[in-house]
Amino acid sequence: MTNHIELGGAFTLPGTSMTISRMGYGAMQLAGPQVWGPPRDVDGAIAVLRAVVDAGVNHIDTSDFYGPHITNRIIRRALHPYRDGLVVVTKVGARRGEDKSWLHALSRRELIDAVHDNLRNLGLDALDVVNLRVGGMMAPSDGSIEEPLTVLAELKSKGLIRHLGLSNVSPAQLAEGESITGIVCVQNMYNVAQRSDDHFIDGLASRGIAYVPFFPLGGFTPLQSDALDAAAASLQVAPMQVALAWLLQRSPNIVLIPGTSSMVHLRENLNSAALRLPAEIVARLDAIGGTSHPESRISHL
Repeated sequence: MTNHIELGGAFTLPGTSMTISRMGYGAMQLAGPQVWGPPRDVDGAIAVLRAVVDAGVNHIDTSDFYGPHITNRIIRRALHPYRDGLVVVTKVGARRGEDKSWLHALSRRELIDAVHDNLRNLGLDALDVVNLRVGGMMAPSDGSIEEPLTVLAELKSKGLIRHLGLSNVSPAQLAEGESITGIVCVQNMYNVAQRSDDHFIDGLASRGIAYVPFFPLGGFTPLQSDALDAAAASLQVAPMQVALAWLLQRSPNIVLIPGTSSMVHLRENLNSAALRLPAEIVARLDAIGGTSHPESRISHL
């Protein structure tokens, strides 16, 4: 399908020996519709996961609230015992309501239970990286993260977590987090149209901290989608491939986690790492989000 040298290069998480492929894989879409229940084709999901690691990807992003519990159990069934060097990143801080809603789960008991659920369902003695998920659905919200992050730092000191990251946070919350424990990555919404984290990314890059954008095609206006489609058509590739390639070229600390349950789309996603966008295409794409304020669009999602 591809190989590791075509996966956008590698990135070493700060203060660790973990070197990950910049093109990773997000497991959310392995669950059923609305990220709830099992997928229609469990064997197909297993095949996709095995194809991911066979292609050289050594960075899988997941959470036990996907399903809930479903994706982690599929990952374990497909890949356990895990290959040397495979980094499984999970997240805590949310849970699923019986109505399939997404709810905060940031109490001490909820966080401890979530870490143990991830350990059990993934079949691990320690979690490589755990991201603390806070904020709203798409963007950070104000407030201290000291209390929940301190809980995770305690679990790290006990050896249940190796490293910690943050998801849906502001630069001020990152600074607060770093006063509590080491932070190896930040996972926020960002793409060619949603650009509120431009300065944040540059600051993280200067310090060697990974930035992991989610929703590479989320929050686009129709005109922005048209511009991306036109760029993709000129290169004879899919819009998602252009969006992913733009992110890889945006900054060397950006690490991607596109997800799919389709083998065809997996090939497209992985091959986008080898796509080199010409300067004129990059300039055209930069202009999509360069003159607007992403926060105003996030509120309408």
